[in-house]
Parts: sequence; C-alpha cells; structure tokens
Amino acid sequence: MSVATTRITVAEAIVRYLIAQRTIVDGANVPLFPGVYGIFGHGNVTSLGHSLETHRDKLPVWRGQNEQGMALAAAAFAKATRRQQIMVATSSIGPGATNMVTAAGVAMSNRLPVLFISGDTFVSRLPDPVLQQVEHFGMPSITVNDAFQPVTRYWDRITHPAQILSSLPQAVATMLDAGDCGPAFIGLPQDIAAEAYDFPESFFATTIRSMPRPRPDTGQLADAAELLRSATKPVIIAGGGVHYSQAEEQLAAFAAKHGIPVVETVAGKSSLLADHPCYAGPLGVTGAAAANAVVSQADVVVAVGTRLEDFTTGSWTLFDPSTQFIGINAARFDAMKHRAVPVVADARESLSELSDALGSWSTDTSWMTEMATHRVDLDTFVNSRTADDGVWPPSYAQLVGLVNESATAEDYVLTAAGGLPGELNINWMSKGIATFDCEYGFSCMGYEISGAWGAAMARQTGQVYSLVGDGSYLMMNSDIYASVLSGHKMILVVCDNEGYAVIERLQTNQGGASYNNMLSDSNGTGTDARVDFRAHAASMGAITHEVTSLEEFAKALEQARAADRTTVIVTKVRAKDFTEGGAFWQVGVPEVSERPSVVAARASMDAGLKAQRPGV
Repeated sequence: MSVATTRITVAEAIVRYLIAQRTIVDGANVPLFPGVYGIFGHGNVTSLGHSLETHRDKLPVWRGQNEQGMALAAAAFAKATRRQQIMVATSSIGPGATNMVTAAGVAMSNRLPVLFISGDTFVSRLPDPVLQQVEHFGMPSITVNDAFQPVTRYWDRITHPAQILSSLPQAVATMLDAGDCGPAFIGLPQDIAAEAYDFPESFFATTIRSMPRPRPDTGQLADAAELLRSATKPVIIAGGGVHYSQAEEQLAAFAAKHGIPVVETVAGKSSLLADHPCYAGPLGVTGAAAANAVVSQADVVVAVGTRLEDFTTGSWTLFDPSTQFIGINAARFDAMKHRAVPVVADARESLSELSDALGSWSTDTSWMTEMATHRVDLDTFVNSRTADDGVWPPSYAQLVGLVNESATAEDYVLTAAGGLPGELNINWMSKGIATFDCEYGFSCMGYEISGAWGAAMARQTGQVYSLVGDGSYLMMNSDIYASVLSGHKMILVVCDNEGYAVIERLQTNQGGASYNNMLSDSNGTGTDARVDFRAHAASMGAITHEVTSLEEFAKALEQARAADRTTVIVTKVRAKDFTEGGAFWQVGVPEVSERPSVVAARASMDAGLKAQRPGV
C-alpha cells in the first residue's frame, strides 16, 4: 500500500507542519504557533523566508529589530498566554543566532516554550568557509548553533530531510510537557533547508495539541496529606506553575478551606488577588518582611509550582531547620528539592485531589488570625512606601503606587532586572489573576521593553504596562519601534536614576566603593552626558511624556491609557531609595581584603550563613 506524499522543500515542510498544529484556548480552536518573530539573513531568507512569505496569511512574521529582543518577546508572549501558545523566533546563521542565545536562557530558566529556528552552515561543507561561519579546527561539525545546547530543552540540527518527521514532533512534545517545558532549537543548514523530499501528506494533518495534566500518584498524595495534617502552622508558596496550570481558583479554594496562608514567589505573583483573606504577601529577598515573618514560623511548607530559587528562599535562610516541605510540581527535579515529600503532578489536579484527601481538616483559627496581623503590617508598610512625601524626584515605590492605582483588573504589568523587581513585588497589589510578569528567573536586562511588546501581542484585553530603568532601556530599546511598527501598544515608564543604582547599592552595602555603576563613577571624559529618553523614544514613533511631578505622572498615565499607540513616560527617580524586603541573600563577598568595610561585610555574610538550611 503506497503512502500519499508531496514533494516540497524542508523549509516548506516545517512551515506547513507548524501551521497544522492547533490548540484550544478558552474554548476556541486557535493556532498553537500563532506567529513568527523574524529577522532574515542569508541563512534563512531564501528557503524558510520564502515559505513564510507564501503562507503569510496563516503564519505571520513580525519583524524584529534585534534578534535577542524579538526572542525575548517570544518568551514574554508564552508567559502572557500561560504557555498555551508558542511563538517561533528565526534568525540567520552567525551573530543573528548568537544574539538569541540570551533569550533562550530566559526561556530556559523560566520554563517557557519558544521554538528557535536558526540557519546553519552547509552539511556538504563544499563551499566552506561560508559567510558568518566560525570554524572550529578540530571539530568541523560544530557551529555557533551548538551554543544553544545548554539553554534549550530540545536541540537538533537537521542533516537529512527525513529527520524533521521525528524532530519536529519531539520538539513540540517537549514544549508542551508540563515537567520538561522550555525552549526548543532547530538548526537548519542552508542546503538542507532548500532540499526537496517526498514527505507523507499525513505529516501535515491538522492536529489539536494540549499540555498534559499528570495526575498525582496515590502514594505520594497520601504521604503529602499525612504530613500536612500534622502541621499547626503550614504555609503555601505559590510559584509560576500555578499560573501555567491555571490553578489559581483551586489554590484560593484550597487555602480558604484548610486555613493556610499563601505567599507568592516573583513568578507566582497574582496567583491570588491582593484582597484574598489568605494572601500573606510576597516572600523572599524582594519580598515583604511581613510575609517572610509568616514563612519563618512554618512547620510545613507546601511549595506549588516553584523552583525555590535563592531570591524566594533568602538563600535558604528563611525557614526553620525543622521545617518540612511538600513539593507539588510537574517537574520531578523541582518537586524533590530540600528533602520534600514530592507530588510530581499538575498543580491544579494535585490541589484538588490533596484537598479531597484532607477532607474537613483545617488549621486552628489562631494561625490565620496571626497571619492577618502580619497582613495588616504589610498593607501599612506598602501605604507608607507609596505615599507622596512631597519630595522630587520620587521613589520607585511612589511610581509603582500610581501605576497600580491607574491599572484595572484587565491590565498587565511587567518588569525584569535592577531595582524595579523588588519595588513591584512588594508594592504592587494584584487586581487581576495572572496579570504580573517579573522576569527574575534569568533577570535579563532588556526584557522589559521587548517583553512588553510580546505581552501586548498576546493580551487581548487591557493595557500592558512596563517599568524599566535607564540602564535596561539603554541596553535594549529598539522594540519600542517594533511595537509602533506592528501596532501593538504598550505603556512604558522609564525610571532614570542615572546608572545601575541597585548594583551600586549591593556594591557599597558589601563594603566596596562605588565604581563603574553610576554614570558619575564611570571612566571617561563624558560622565556629565545624559540621554534624552523622551526624544529618543519619540524618534521611534512613540507618544512621549517627560514629567516633573507626581501630578504630571498621574496625568500622563491617564493620557497613555487613552492613546492609540505605544506611549513612553520618562521620569527621574531617586537613586538611593529602595523598598527593603528583609531577607538574607548570599553573594560572594571577598574572604580577605585590605578594605575594612569589606572585611566587616564578609563577617556579616558569614554570620547570616549560620541560618542557612543545608540542601540535598
């Protein structure tokens, strides 16, 4: 019996396969791959670019301005859709590919699906060395695309047309695996991309894809229930996995039924609304002292969908040594951390079934009463930080407070590196579920603007706010133009403190001298030069405002909401006014130094480490 085939190029087959993949979002049948972020070069324009143009109505290409930026937008798109849809990022061979490696690291650390497709050298090697080829004398098969291997969950280089029949389905399956989710990479040599092959027509059949929901093992569930019943002061840590599982409703019900406070990681923020009675606040280094006080008393911690990084755990000093953990996570690696009782399963299903296993069990009401006092402390602290003190320039917290006041439950807020994550994590009170994105897995400067473009493309309702420091703005800003060009509006708040102020803070707090962080402390003869951010953003087509008071800032926010395209609001901000979280953080302070302040900082660090919980 013969198999029906169609003779097309490898590039054409890839495009047709991607188009054929569908998924269900909110009851609607939609593309699993709704689009491509692309910059064309000689390595991908003639074959892949040709096929993408042919199918531009079904798989649109959005023109990036920098490969890293467009790939960051793809990662943010995946987060904003809660991993329900996946964008493709394509580049040529060489610098286009290496530019995307950083964005792959962002997707990898945040467990986000992005499909990277990059041009590659010729499999035949006949025209070698080709343009942009980096030759490795001892290993001729290596190209710069091998740099993606440490920062992708799935990596392949296609050296024969038939390989995509297995490689593409495996890449898609990896990106849709709840436990193994992350970016996938396909290297596409130029001669292979152009080569024709008789592909089975069945390969291009429309397929409905979904992310599986692994159910918890009954034995693991029973062990978790037994441990939780023994607890008197349990706490739930809600991580990003709550969002990706769409388990927010089950989390809220579980916490309320069993009388358990909920704290959130940076990735898990907006798992609960800020006014939920079980919400105890954000924990960790960029968290609130009130929430950390609740966690420090916990005898059992239920860690849901979190990888428990150092900013969440205070470098593992926040917990009592006797505290026991239950790890609910689709990834076995994360579920087992710190000798946890593992529940390797989907968060939504696990919370529902664990609640059933617990029955009517609940903590003594005194525990929630105690939590409520800490919550009052949190609200009081946030109100004091965000209040107008009549001094200009403002603090980060004051700006965050006004943006928060301006936002509705439909709006989305985003930030990444520098001082803003701590300010938003503490001072932002979530009005809507899954409306917060702080990229703190890789803490990538430049994500703020590119990510906002991707989020704006993903969001169907509301405004997308992004708060960005001057340092991150200067590192990557061209997607302001990309958002104007594509018609995807965002509201950017540029907070200018004239340097990398939060790193300067770390530098001096650990005994060092201010050096190479603030513009005034940088080398050169032009340290008095400053960037006109308003003019720069305006040159890329954005509506711009520069404000000199909080009243002007509030008015600019109102105007930005009403605007029909990307709006940039520029404001000065205090360089030395940060919201304190109150958690220890381990960094590498020199063990010996000629500077007494460094010696003192090292002694303080060593003292803090005495509270560190040993891992496994």
